[in-house]
Amino acid sequence: MFTKLTPVWLIARRELRDQLRDWRVVLPMLVLIFCFPILMNGFDKQAVKWLNQYAANLILERLVPFSVLIIGFFPITISLVVALESFVGEKERGTIEPVLCVPLDNWQLYFGKMLIGMITPLVASCLSIAFYLAIIAFQEDLVVPPSNTLLQLFLLTAAHAALMVSAAIVISVQSTSVKAANLLASFIIVPVAILMQGEAVLLFWGNTQELWLAFAIVLIATALLMRVGVAHFEREYLLGREIDTINVFWIARTFWAYFIGDAHSIGEWYKLEVDGALRKINLAVCLTILIAGASVWLSYDWVTVNVSPILAKTSSANLAKLKDGAQRMQRVPDLTSLSNRVSARFLFFNNTRAVLIMFLGGLISFSVLGVMFYMLNIGLIGGLFAFLKLIGASSLQLSVLFVAGVLPHGIFELSALTLSSAATLYVGAAIVTPQTGKSMGEAILELVAVWAKIFIGLVAPLLAIAAVIEAHLTPLILMGALK
Repeated sequence: MFTKLTPVWLIARRELRDQLRDWRVVLPMLVLIFCFPILMNGFDKQAVKWLNQYAANLILERLVPFSVLIIGFFPITISLVVALESFVGEKERGTIEPVLCVPLDNWQLYFGKMLIGMITPLVASCLSIAFYLAIIAFQEDLVVPPSNTLLQLFLLTAAHAALMVSAAIVISVQSTSVKAANLLASFIIVPVAILMQGEAVLLFWGNTQELWLAFAIVLIATALLMRVGVAHFEREYLLGREIDTINVFWIARTFWAYFIGDAHSIGEWYKLEVDGALRKINLAVCLTILIAGASVWLSYDWVTVNVSPILAKTSSANLAKLKDGAQRMQRVPDLTSLSNRVSARFLFFNNTRAVLIMFLGGLISFSVLGVMFYMLNIGLIGGLFAFLKLIGASSLQLSVLFVAGVLPHGIFELSALTLSSAATLYVGAAIVTPQTGKSMGEAILELVAVWAKIFIGLVAPLLAIAAVIEAHLTPLILMGALK
């Protein structure tokens, strides 16, 4: 194992030597390491002076951890240039061919480039944070955070560096020029900046447990990006491309060929293509069903545990209103006008929009966001039933509500959501799987075609049936059951 890792270090050492002897790389990094903490310290002093007027001690305690998070981020963004030009830069300089001719495996060459691209920004961030903490240690207004908070901040900084560098290496492999790679860097910096805003909110609220969850999510995304880079890294592809153009006709023709396949009629299309797509996502369907069950149980348990104390503290008047609402379930409501207010068309387009958002979220996050949206949708069922039970609904009432109010259209709607989410999960898993003989773009087009077969052939018809039942039949069934 160690003999296979030795070439990785040789590639990394070559890259490190090239970086350290170029003053145009080292000087801006040193300026940022030692100047930005001083500027941040000046900002903190002014913030302390202003907050002291309002005795905001709680905010002051969390100002330094927030500053540490920001200070660790900026050296990574500057050093990201090194990772962005790791492959495409060598191609423009004409030095890529000797590197690619070295008798190394693709993963050794890839990880050698990524290792030094990750170490450089991480060392710069740690030095900048250490310099800032040294400045804080000699001041009375600001206090160095406790050791557990510092550990969390350093781990988050390392995770951010790994995530951004992994994405930068993927961009460098897929780009044809350094200019294009630098322009695509915004697709790295902006999402991570938004992520850090959420982490800053958690810091100010003192939610340290959620910060660990954010750290785990970043690590998962980093691992997926690394897998994508290795899966789609081919030396011949690097040497063969000179420039990329947006060929809309080729994209449409390739997608249509994958979508239609060998079918010559709608019947053949369902028999050959839709059935073949279903076979591909069999395992994903099983996993999605398990995720659905876990989501319902987790949301039911969370509402039961967390809402009960809130209801216990609720005033007797408000609690009486909630219980009165639960007792009204025993009466037969007038649901005959529901179909006039909520049309089948509205329900169909609303559910279709949700499915498309789940797919787009999954496509840009290797299915992570798609599965999360699916869990939220399915989890609402468990959370709603738990809340109704807490405010006094009986088990019989809940059973009637589920069988008569959810099941008639839910059989079709939940089946459609499950199939769509399973297809999204399959797409994300297949993207990080090596596709021999295909470019990354062609592989993505094929996977999108698989999802489109499931969506057009099965999901859309099921959602249409569910919308008609939910708008016209479910109110009548529920009203009859409640009688």
